[in-house]
Amino acid sequence: MDDNERNGLQEIIDAAIDEMARESGGPFDPSKVNLADFSRRTGLSRSKARTLKKRDFKVTPHGRCGMRSKTTVLTGFTGVLDDLLQRGVTNSEVCFERIAEQGYEGGLTSVKTYIKAHDELVPAKRKMVEPQGNRGRRFQTGPGEAYQMDWGFTEVEDWEGRTYRMACFVMVCHHCGTCHIEFFTSARQENLFIGMLHAFMAMGVPEYVLTDNMKSVVIRRDLEGHPVWQSDYAAFMACVGFKTKLCKPRHPYTKGKVERLVRFVKGNFLAGRAFSDIAQLNEDARVWCISQGSRYRKAVDCIPADEHGSACSLVAGTLDMGEGIAYYLCPRRSITFDGFVSYEGHRFGVPYWYSGKTCRVSREGGILHVYSEDLSLELAAHAMVWGHGDSFCTDQYADVQPCELPTAPVRTTIAQLEPAKVDPAFAKFDFEGMV
Repeated sequence: MDDNERNGLQEIIDAAIDEMARESGGPFDPSKVNLADFSRRTGLSRSKARTLKKRDFKVTPHGRCGMRSKTTVLTGFTGVLDDLLQRGVTNSEVCFERIAEQGYEGGLTSVKTYIKAHDELVPAKRKMVEPQGNRGRRFQTGPGEAYQMDWGFTEVEDWEGRTYRMACFVMVCHHCGTCHIEFFTSARQENLFIGMLHAFMAMGVPEYVLTDNMKSVVIRRDLEGHPVWQSDYAAFMACVGFKTKLCKPRHPYTKGKVERLVRFVKGNFLAGRAFSDIAQLNEDARVWCISQGSRYRKAVDCIPADEHGSACSLVAGTLDMGEGIAYYLCPRRSITFDGFVSYEGHRFGVPYWYSGKTCRVSREGGILHVYSEDLSLELAAHAMVWGHGDSFCTDQYADVQPCELPTAPVRTTIAQLEPAKVDPAFAKFDFEGMV
C-alpha cells in the first residue's frame, strides 16, 4: 500500500469514528467501539477492523512496505532484454522466447512489465530507416527552365442575382515566381491555349511546363506509364516548342508554387472585388500581377520582375507569332443558319455576304473580332456587351424583300398593249375625254 492509499484509508476511518462519536451523545471511547457498526460504515472486513482497533485505528505501513527484492525472476536476463530493446525489438513474445532459451523460468507478464518500464532504450523509428537523400529539400529549377500552370474557379453573381462559374488560368515561373493570371468563362481547351500563349508572350517560352493530369492535356498512360497526350495538345506543344511534365495523380503539392498562387489569387485579388466585364477584370489582373512581381519575395530572395528580366527571360525562348500561333489565338466557330457565332455565352452577327460555314473569333480587350476561316479578312467587330440579347453587325441580312418563285411551270400567257401616245402638255384641253 502506497502513501496515497494509506492516507485515503485513514481519512475514511477518522470520518467513521467522528460520526460514531457524534451519534453517541456522550463520552466516547474508541476502544469500546462496535466493530460490526464500524465495518458497515467503512466497508472493511471484521478482521481488518479488529486489527485497526488494536492499533488505535491508525493505519501503519507494513514493516517491509516499499522494499524491493534484490533478485527477481528476471535477474541475470536483463542484459539480454536491454540488448533486444536497443535493437528495436519490442515484441514481448520474442523477448520471452529469447530469454527462455537461456533458462528463464518466469512468466510473460514480467517481461511485458520490464519492456514498458525501459522503453527509453528503444531507438526512435526515424533512426531505423535508410538515409533518404534530399528528403525535405525544396525542388529548384534554373532560370527559364520550368513554369507551372493550373486552373482555379470562382463564383460570380451578376446584377440580376444569378450565379455562374468563371475559370481563372494561372501560370508561374518556378525559378523566380513571376506570374500570369487570366480569366475565362470556361476552362475549355481553346481557352487553355489562349491563356498559355498570352503567358508565353509576357514571360517567354520555357523548356517545359509542369501541370496536373487535366483532360485537355493527357488522355491516359500506356502500359509503361508514359503519358498519351491529347492530340490537339500534342500539336500545340510541337507548334510552340515546349515540353510538358505531369504530376503524380492526386499529388497537388508537386506543383506547390502554382497551387499556392491560386489560393493567393482567391484570398487577395478576388476578395471583395466587383467588375463590369471580363475585359476589365483581366486588365485589373494584369496590373495586379505587375504589382506583385515588383515586391521582394523572401522565398526566392529576389524581386521576381528583376530576376525574370535579368535571368529567366534570357534563357526562355521567344514566342514566334506565325500562322499556326494565330490559329490558336483565334478559335474556330460555326455560323448558325441565322448568321450568328457563339462566344463566351453570347451571340455575335456575321455579314450575309460571307459564304463560309465557319469563321474565327478573337477577343482583344472589349472588342470581339470576327475573321474568315483563313484569317485573311476581318468580317466584323463587336463591342463585348454583357447583356442577354444578340449583337448584330452591318450587313447582317440583305436589304431585299423576300420574293416567292413559281413551284410549277407557267403556262398562262396574256398580252400587254402599247401605251397611247398623248402629249402631256395638251392633255388638259381634251374636253371630250373628260366627259
